[in-house]
Amino acid sequence: MRAHTRSRPKLVVSADGHGVVNHAGSRLLADLADATTLTSAFSDALHRLRPRGTGHDPGRVAVELTVMLADGGEAIRDLAVLRDQHEVFGPVASTPTAWRVLAGIDTAALNALRAARARAREVAWLQAGETGRTMPPSHAGGRELPGLVLDIDATLVTCHSEKEQAAATYKRGFGYHPMPCFPDNTGEALAGILRPGNTTKATARRLLRAPRPRADARAYVLTLRTRRSRLAYGSAPTNDWLYLAAS
Repeated sequence: MRAHTRSRPKLVVSADGHGVVNHAGSRLLADLADATTLTSAFSDALHRLRPRGTGHDPGRVAVELTVMLADGGEAIRDLAVLRDQHEVFGPVASTPTAWRVLAGIDTAALNALRAARARAREVAWLQAGETGRTMPPSHAGGRELPGLVLDIDATLVTCHSEKEQAAATYKRGFGYHPMPCFPDNTGEALAGILRPGNTTKATARRLLRAPRPRADARAYVLTLRTRRSRLAYGSAPTNDWLYLAAS
């Protein structure tokens, strides 16, 4: 683990102060990334992109891009919203710097980022447990389901211009047809598979053949939603049962 210097300004919340800023809530996301070790984990995963140890930390740039997207940004240039508020976010990478970081992320780096994200999620869940906030249960059919419920459901994302892998969809639109995965217990995004818009619409059979995200919990239920049914795939810890319930 490498040492990282925190350079975001210290904030003071006051009802009678001066210097009101916009997007102050986005700073909380950046602080959350620091508190759950996500920023340092990203820095370790992308350390080779900073061979001389100077300039912007690639891991922090990745966090800034994540915060920008969560704040409603749609393109790299939208980092300007964070960059223009130096008193809140500190030094933020320029658009060319962010572009170089993204361009330098290959398959190995992407896998390292995924592993870093999984470790940070584990830290966040452990921190929640230490404060008495346990994982909320998931319910289906009027009963409580044990373990972690992973909800996988393909969705359509519209694009208004030609982009990589964008294509005509089965609903006569244009864009992507990704397959995200969310834990039904918390609703947070765990993983996702980016697919072209012309990918055949999801069925339970195809979803079962799709790569399943790794679950941290030993026992989980994987629900695969389709148009007519919900197929639940259980493991505790071995995959020993399947059931089909009408939606």
